[in-house]
Amino acid sequence: MLKNDVWITMDFGPQQIGKWLITVGIIIALLGVLMAVLGRVGLFRLPGDLEFGSKNWRIYFPIASCILISIVLTLILWLIHYFRR
Repeated sequence: MLKNDVWITMDFGPQQIGKWLITVGIIIALLGVLMAVLGRVGLFRLPGDLEFGSKNWRIYFPIASCILISIVLTLILWLIHYFRR
């Protein structure tokens, strides 16, 4: 990495990998909790979500939920970009 015309080296050893893995694990756990909570309030049961199955199997296509999540994330990222200018 070049900063102020001086090369800075970054040590990337076992401690940094461990910290990175812990951070990723916490993020995945938080996403799992968020998905469970949003599922309970009905986000993944919108009218455009398709579900097929029988007694022993089930296939679920959350089309409307994915579109809604995409719109919300696009608006959030657009606002962040707009206010960082």
